[in-house]
Amino acid sequence: MREVVFDVDGMTCASCAARIERVLGKHEQVEEAVVNLAAHEARVRVAGDADLASLEGAVAKIGYALKERSEAEPARDIAALYSEEQQHQWRLFVIAAVLTVPTLVLAMSGLESGWARWAQGTLTAPVVFYAGRQFHHAALVRLKARTTNMDSLVSLGTQAAFWYSVWALVAGEAIFFETAAAIITFILLGRYFEARSKRSASQAISRLLQLGAREATVERDGTTVTVPADAVLPGDIMLVRPGEKIPTDGRIVDGQSAVDESMLTGESVPVDRQAGDEVFGATVNQHGMLRIEATAVGRDTALARIVRMVEEAQATKAPIQALADRISSIFVPLVLVVSVATFLGWLLIAGEAGSALRHAVAVMIIACPCALGLATPTAILVGSGRGAQLGVVFKSADVFERLERVGVVAFDKTGTLTAGVMQLTAVQADNEVDFLRKVGSVEAATGHPIGRAVADGAEARGIELEQPTDVEIVAGRGAVGTLQGTRIVIGKPKLAADLGIHVLEEHAAAVREWEREALTAFVAGWDGESRGALAVGDEIRPTAQTAVSELRQAGMDVAMITGDNARTAEAIANRLNIGMVEADVLPGDKADVVREWQAEGKQVAFVGDGVNDAPALMVADLGMAVGSGSDVAIEAGDVTLMSGDPALTLTAIQLAARTLRTIRQNLAWAFIYNVVAIPVAAAGLLSPMIASAAMAMSSVSVVLNSLRVRRFHPRRNPPSVEGTSS
Repeated sequence: MREVVFDVDGMTCASCAARIERVLGKHEQVEEAVVNLAAHEARVRVAGDADLASLEGAVAKIGYALKERSEAEPARDIAALYSEEQQHQWRLFVIAAVLTVPTLVLAMSGLESGWARWAQGTLTAPVVFYAGRQFHHAALVRLKARTTNMDSLVSLGTQAAFWYSVWALVAGEAIFFETAAAIITFILLGRYFEARSKRSASQAISRLLQLGAREATVERDGTTVTVPADAVLPGDIMLVRPGEKIPTDGRIVDGQSAVDESMLTGESVPVDRQAGDEVFGATVNQHGMLRIEATAVGRDTALARIVRMVEEAQATKAPIQALADRISSIFVPLVLVVSVATFLGWLLIAGEAGSALRHAVAVMIIACPCALGLATPTAILVGSGRGAQLGVVFKSADVFERLERVGVVAFDKTGTLTAGVMQLTAVQADNEVDFLRKVGSVEAATGHPIGRAVADGAEARGIELEQPTDVEIVAGRGAVGTLQGTRIVIGKPKLAADLGIHVLEEHAAAVREWEREALTAFVAGWDGESRGALAVGDEIRPTAQTAVSELRQAGMDVAMITGDNARTAEAIANRLNIGMVEADVLPGDKADVVREWQAEGKQVAFVGDGVNDAPALMVADLGMAVGSGSDVAIEAGDVTLMSGDPALTLTAIQLAARTLRTIRQNLAWAFIYNVVAIPVAAAGLLSPMIASAAMAMSSVSVVLNSLRVRRFHPRRNPPSVEGTSS
């Protein structure tokens, strides 16, 4: 078996993706088929000698197009595709709105003169057949394939309204062109918002790929040359200067430095690397020249593996079947049958074709999907707007349904529960001002993030730093420098002892205590004796404890998944009362932990901020990205918490439940309205005009119900006083 990736054209809704999956899945040479609506692609496992043309032909028969994508061919830029779609739908909406508004004004004015009636028809025709042509084309394609979807309902309702009005215009009967125009205009607005949200959701992979280095300096034939990063070969020796990105995965052969691997691990503290250590592409060399032997390039790098994990997570998510499309698959044929039966019945009873036609059209108009089509987008529009006011951004409609089912909220640690920035948190010294002046001056000259945290802490206390000399970094252990003739030693107690500094017990004890609290602690001394101790750490966000408490009181389990060491993770978890902790987790393993919980039947929301969190954000039932984090995490997540406040997780869950409840109310009303009104119209008790008015009132009721979401306010529980964990 082998996997083949196809680009798919022609999909407009979740039912389209499901239909293609069913057709491909039934093919005798296909083992598995997964269609990704968001990426417009299908991943199909087929026999090695499978006839791909037969697969393309089978899908073409139901109105869609497949095109095989070769391994060398890059994936389509879906973000650009949706950007074009967004602009296209907006242009059509503007055209439709400009023509629909005067049509509605004329219809509501009650003018019965010939020019007013003809003006309505003239204004409506381009709305229906130009702005709305996509619906009619899609409906025709589905008709040829003997299937229906939401486009079928839109096309059926608007054309029934228009062509009946054309007949009524000539016959002197009541017209309702405004109905057809309003339906097209509202649905186009919904399509615009849908394309905009899909464009944002599709940018994760392109952002990931942009993280890599563009160029590489390599040694070839005794000289150094600059080549494109994708031209680096395994075995090439790369030269990476301070501040440069490492072009591809490799092993250090010469030099030592601190490497910022936060884009891969999510941890804020750079890792000290020296000869023999492995390093990864797209990470940043902080200081010191490195000579690195390339060991993995292209699709084999750590970054490329993360990209593939995001792609696979997107593809393996089962598409949410929209309720309106599920209803329409039965509803449209039923309406057609009832409409034809109404025409034939009245023709036999009254013997008058005009009367029979009016009753039959009334059935189609009363069944028009305006309320059904507005039920979801209006609630989503209002719910999303209210969420933005509260600092919560939702990516798509199906997010609301998934949020409602969440039972476990799993947080990444760094940048999510913690601020993700190292800060000076503790100092112990007899003369703190002199101590921090000397230590801060040396640390500022190292360029290391820990040193920067110490220097910033000293300056925040009003201490003026000086310029040291002979500053030297001892990789992974500390730093040494000279200030006004005094040699300053900073580092772990063992380093200080090795360099001739006697470490006082009170300073060593302080280091041990701070390390138990998951802080990075060290001593500093000069003239043969330690003069103090200090610690830096990643501060817990002020609202983290409240967020955990509120989520637990709301009946959810709270967990933490982090790439940090177990001691640090347990210390943070204990302070926040989090009982479910997974530490020392590599980027790919975060997604695996989420999958394990899902296999136990749990619905998992994952909250993260780093590139390394992207796979877990995608594979979780609900991915929630912290807005202060990386762009990749934000694009990969289903929900963005703009302020970085962990307490917004509960706000998102509560708002989603309220919005989803409103959507269900809207759909129930729209469906029940049709179920009740269709028999009334078939019985001849509704004229097309009254049916049009009733349909309009149905739409207004849906909109008004959706607007109630604007009054949503998050419920806040008091902080928990329990000592136990969830």
